[in-house]
Amino acid sequence: MDHLIADFLHELQVERGLAENTLKGYAQDLKTFQAFLQTRSIATVSAVDQLVILDFLATEKAAGRARNTMTRMVTTLRRFFKYLMQNDQIVADPMAEIKTPKRSHPLPAVLTIAEVDQLLAAPDTHDKYGIRDRTILEVLYATGLRVSELVHLKLADLHLEMGLIQTIGKGNKERIIPIGDVAIDWIDRYLQTSRPQLLKDRHSEWLFLNHHGAGLSRQSVWIKIQRYVAAAGIKKHVTPHTLRHSFATHILENGADLRIVQELLGHSDISTTQIYTHISKKRLTSVYNQTHPRA
Repeated sequence: MDHLIADFLHELQVERGLAENTLKGYAQDLKTFQAFLQTRSIATVSAVDQLVILDFLATEKAAGRARNTMTRMVTTLRRFFKYLMQNDQIVADPMAEIKTPKRSHPLPAVLTIAEVDQLLAAPDTHDKYGIRDRTILEVLYATGLRVSELVHLKLADLHLEMGLIQTIGKGNKERIIPIGDVAIDWIDRYLQTSRPQLLKDRHSEWLFLNHHGAGLSRQSVWIKIQRYVAAAGIKKHVTPHTLRHSFATHILENGADLRIVQELLGHSDISTTQIYTHISKKRLTSVYNQTHPRA
């Protein structure tokens, strides 16, 4: 199966243009499925039928897999076996009668404006790292960028004189995003002070650099944010994506049109953006209950 999986992932990457993180998810799901087949002494994909699929899904569910993980696994297998059918590797699709479980949609954590201010003020801006990290936080909150988009920002992507930055999002889709004056001021300060110190005599096209003068990783940004959340005394579970959620929720609460928010976030489907209207309503109810004398 190794070469079939490799060919399948290659097609998704080259012909479908799927994002790197999505490809990693598919690869992990198929690795898990392949390991399961080995426990059942199944050596070829042609020997996989509907009962094998059901056995695999039952095993994964019994192992405590989350509903969204199960949904993704079914989606992965459905695409994989469809690919095998199209390339004449199997004569019957074992996924044909398998239903995809519905995803759960828990509301994401959102910071209040006061909590955002606390978080942004957490880095010590008296040194090069603090200035860089403050700039990272300001850019994330000002633009709603995904962390993967942030770490791949290049100097050429900045159009600060026009108040814009450009990025490549999921599916290799380019979008142009406005960026506010406060974030622009921090970028300018970082470019004039911290970045030259981090870069030293080297050259790099990346905007945000580590102490070696190379580009930052997603994991390093995640770790930094965890540290600043703790320093700010914020008790919520906060990730880089929390700033994206907060960005979307706050501009919706201040009157932004849902279609505009969809464009800013780079969502291909408006239904993905609509979750933020539910967050706003939830917060509206919370404020009402806390403030109305007869609530």
